[in-house]
Amino acid sequence: MAHKVTFTLPDREIGKADIEFLVKRDGIVFARLLVSKGAVVWRPKNKQFAKKLEWSRFDEVMQEKECSE
Repeated sequence: MAHKVTFTLPDREIGKADIEFLVKRDGIVFARLLVSKGAVVWRPKNKQFAKKLEWSRFDEVMQEKECSE
C-alpha cells in the first residue's frame, strides 16, 4: 500500500528549523517525520514519545537493513 507523504518548508533559513513531512494512510495522518541538520525524528500519531536517530545512527540502521528499492 502506498502512503501519501506531504511536507511543508518553514519560512526561515534552512538549517535552523526542521522540515516536517506528514505521512498519511487512507487520507489520515498517522505520523510526522522531522528532518534537521542533526537528526531524523519519527513522531507517530497518538504516541507520547518520538523516536530520534542521529544521522550517523540512521545510516547504520539503513546499512543493517538489506533494503531494495
